[in-house]
Amino acid sequence: MDKDPSLNVLGDTLKSCSEDPVTGFFRNGCCDTGPMDQGSHTVCAIMTAEFLALSKYLGNDLSTPRPEYGFAGLNPGDQWCLCAARFLQAHDEGTAPKVRLASTHQRALDIVPMEILVKNALDAN
Repeated sequence: MDKDPSLNVLGDTLKSCSEDPVTGFFRNGCCDTGPMDQGSHTVCAIMTAEFLALSKYLGNDLSTPRPEYGFAGLNPGDQWCLCAARFLQAHDEGTAPKVRLASTHQRALDIVPMEILVKNALDAN
Protein backbone atom coordinates (compact mmCIF):
# COMPACT_ATOMS: atom_id res chain seq x y z
CA MET A 1 0.00 0.00 0.00
CA ASP A 2 1.42 3.36 -1.01
CA LYS A 3 1.18 5.81 1.87
CA ASP A 4 0.16 9.43 1.31
CA PRO A 5 2.67 11.70 3.05
CA SER A 6 -0.09 13.94 4.44
CA LEU A 7 -2.15 11.34 6.33
CA ASN A 8 -2.15 10.57 10.04
CA VAL A 9 -2.48 7.15 11.72
CA LEU A 10 -6.27 7.56 11.74
CA GLY A 11 -6.33 7.90 7.93
CA ASP A 12 -7.25 11.60 8.09
CA THR A 13 -5.31 14.70 7.07
CA LEU A 14 -2.22 15.14 9.23
CA LYS A 15 -2.71 17.93 11.80
CA SER A 16 0.00 20.27 13.07
CA CYS A 17 1.99 19.02 16.07
CA SER A 18 3.64 22.24 17.33
CA GLU A 19 4.44 25.72 16.10
CA ASP A 20 5.96 26.76 19.46
CA PRO A 21 8.47 25.22 19.49
CA VAL A 22 8.44 24.60 15.76
CA THR A 23 8.84 20.86 15.29
CA GLY A 24 9.05 18.31 12.52
CA PHE A 25 11.84 16.96 10.37
CA PHE A 26 11.13 19.81 7.93
CA ARG A 27 10.53 22.32 10.78
CA ASN A 28 7.05 23.05 9.45
CA GLY A 29 5.15 22.21 12.64
CA CYS A 30 4.00 18.82 11.32
CA CYS A 31 5.36 15.31 11.71
CA ASP A 32 5.75 15.01 7.92
CA THR A 33 8.35 12.62 6.63
CA GLY A 34 10.15 11.74 3.43
CA PRO A 35 13.14 9.84 2.08
CA MET A 36 15.63 12.18 3.82
CA ASP A 37 14.06 11.53 7.26
CA GLN A 38 16.11 8.49 8.24
CA GLY A 39 14.85 8.68 11.84
CA SER A 40 11.13 8.69 10.97
CA HIS A 41 10.27 11.79 13.04
CA THR A 42 6.60 10.86 12.83
CA VAL A 43 5.18 10.58 16.38
CA CYS A 44 3.65 13.77 17.82
CA ALA A 45 4.36 13.48 21.54
CA ILE A 46 3.90 15.65 24.61
CA MET A 47 7.19 15.81 26.46
CA THR A 48 7.50 14.65 30.06
CA ALA A 49 10.41 15.03 32.47
CA GLU A 50 10.80 11.23 32.48
CA PHE A 51 10.98 10.98 28.70
CA LEU A 52 13.40 13.92 28.40
CA ALA A 53 15.66 12.30 31.02
CA LEU A 54 15.59 8.97 29.16
CA SER A 55 16.35 10.64 25.84
CA LYS A 56 19.29 12.52 27.36
CA TYR A 57 20.59 9.31 28.98
CA LEU A 58 20.37 7.58 25.58
CA GLY A 59 22.44 10.33 23.93
CA ASN A 60 19.79 12.65 22.46
CA ASP A 61 19.59 15.64 24.79
CA LEU A 62 16.37 17.41 23.83
CA SER A 63 16.21 19.63 26.91
CA THR A 64 19.44 21.63 26.65
CA PRO A 65 19.21 24.78 24.51
CA ARG A 66 21.44 24.76 21.42
CA PRO A 67 21.26 28.37 20.15
CA GLU A 68 23.78 27.63 17.39
CA TYR A 69 21.07 25.45 15.83
CA GLY A 70 18.17 27.74 16.74
CA PHE A 71 16.99 25.16 19.30
CA ALA A 72 15.69 26.50 22.62
CA GLY A 73 15.47 23.08 24.28
CA LEU A 74 12.29 21.24 25.20
CA ASN A 75 10.37 21.32 28.47
CA PRO A 76 7.70 19.04 29.90
CA GLY A 77 4.44 19.89 28.16
CA ASP A 78 6.05 20.83 24.83
CA GLN A 79 4.85 18.88 21.80
CA TRP A 80 7.53 17.45 19.50
CA CYS A 81 7.83 15.07 16.55
CA LEU A 82 9.76 12.11 17.92
CA CYS A 83 11.59 9.40 16.07
CA ALA A 84 9.22 6.44 15.98
CA ALA A 85 11.90 4.01 17.18
CA ARG A 86 12.77 6.23 20.18
CA PHE A 87 9.06 6.44 21.09
CA LEU A 88 8.81 2.63 20.91
CA GLN A 89 11.95 2.32 23.03
CA ALA A 90 10.47 4.69 25.62
CA HIS A 91 7.29 2.62 25.62
CA ASP A 92 9.32 -0.53 26.24
CA GLU A 93 11.12 1.27 29.12
CA GLY A 94 7.83 2.44 30.65
CA THR A 95 8.46 6.15 29.97
CA ALA A 96 6.49 6.74 26.78
CA PRO A 97 5.05 10.23 26.54
CA LYS A 98 1.43 10.81 25.53
CA VAL A 99 0.81 11.19 21.80
CA ARG A 100 -1.64 13.00 19.53
CA LEU A 101 -2.89 10.52 16.94
CA ALA A 102 -4.30 13.25 14.67
CA SER A 103 -0.79 14.73 14.44
CA THR A 104 1.14 11.43 14.18
CA HIS A 105 2.10 10.52 10.61
CA GLN A 106 0.90 7.14 9.31
CA ARG A 107 4.52 6.17 8.57
CA ALA A 108 4.93 5.75 12.34
CA LEU A 109 2.96 2.52 11.89
CA ASP A 110 5.95 1.08 10.02
CA ILE A 111 7.70 0.99 13.43
CA VAL A 112 5.12 1.41 16.20
CA PRO A 113 2.03 -0.82 16.39
CA MET A 114 -1.26 1.10 16.41
CA GLU A 115 -2.22 -0.54 19.73
CA ILE A 116 0.78 1.10 21.43
CA LEU A 117 -0.03 4.48 19.94
CA VAL A 118 -3.67 4.22 21.05
CA LYS A 119 -2.60 3.12 24.55
CA ASN A 120 -0.56 6.32 24.87
CA ALA A 121 -2.93 8.65 23.00
CA LEU A 122 -4.59 11.76 24.35
CA ASP A 123 -7.05 11.76 21.43
CA ALA A 124 -8.01 8.09 21.17
CA ASN A 125 -11.79 8.46 21.25
